[in-house]
Amino acid sequence: MNVLIVEPGVEPYEAEIDGSLASMQAIVGGRIEAAYPYDDPVAIVCNDEGMMNGMELNRKISSHSVIAGPFFVCGLGKEDFVSLPPDLMEKYKAKFHDAHQFAIINDKVMAFPVPPRPHGPEGDLGQKPKPTKGHDDR
Repeated sequence: MNVLIVEPGVEPYEAEIDGSLASMQAIVGGRIEAAYPYDDPVAIVCNDEGMMNGMELNRKISSHSVIAGPFFVCGLGKEDFVSLPPDLMEKYKAKFHDAHQFAIINDKVMAFPVPPRPHGPEGDLGQKPKPTKGHDDR
């Protein structure tokens, strides 16, 4: 099943998963919950307890909903999740491209778009910098 994975602070990326409950739980870091906030035949699958467990805020998905922790977007079949069609993959990549910085202002959670880090090693902030030519790695 081809899905779009959205992690906090990182640009969204496509991934192929086997569609098992275990594969979905591995992405979201725990029990899954599906939300259907859009008219398109898509589901947002996130951690059922992400907010309660203090997971990092990720993206604002509507005027009143914020998802904590990683989530993925998939297509909807008649009774199950299916691969996200290519046109919807591109639509939701664009929709979730910007990461969000969050602040509480007047008792409301506000989301401010910020550039995302790239997915993969080049976006890993903990990665050891490569030595420059002529310098050793001590």
